[in-house]
Amino acid sequence: MSKSLLIEYALFIPKSVLSEGRGDRNLVVQGVIQRADSKNQNGRVYPKDILAREVEKYIEGPVSENRALGELDHPESMVINLKNVSHNIKQLWWDGDDLMGKVEVLPTPSGNILKELFLNKITVGISSRGMGSVQSLGEGTVEVQDDFELLCWDFVSTPSTQGAFMTPTGLSEGYKPQYENKYTKINTLISDIICSQSGVCCIR
Repeated sequence: MSKSLLIEYALFIPKSVLSEGRGDRNLVVQGVIQRADSKNQNGRVYPKDILAREVEKYIEGPVSENRALGELDHPESMVINLKNVSHNIKQLWWDGDDLMGKVEVLPTPSGNILKELFLNKITVGISSRGMGSVQSLGEGTVEVQDDFELLCWDFVSTPSTQGAFMTPTGLSEGYKPQYENKYTKINTLISDIICSQSGVCCIR
């Protein structure tokens, strides 16, 4: 069975903001980044034993070596493009079937965009990237197989995992995710950030 690039999405609304990124501190957020043994909107199920095995390898490798990097709006590729790196995962742990992560937003061009999205309470998605094969379980459901290899997690604008909602406690009390016209708002905010940093502005 041949391997394919497997990409999954989940909404990432941080349960807590550990640092608001002021002064010389980078923004640090934490929340659910993936769920095991649950069908997502792509129709895929990740068995917990397989996902847990790959997470353990990821902790022992990239996380422990401070190189658990990811991109903003990932490419359909196995390669992490350093020019587009936005964050570094500092810690991973399990809460039942939910995989939790502590994520440091880096002061890179892509990281600065991601930081402003968080500080403006924009709901973004988090996406795992990996290689593996799947087997059909019927009724539109496929199961990820034992040959799965985890590559990284990226922040994206398109979510697909159901129920991965969290409530932030560090930015503002009474926060409500912004669903109406969220993609228009994200695109507008990104354009404004790029304009302020580069002087190249879109007329709209």
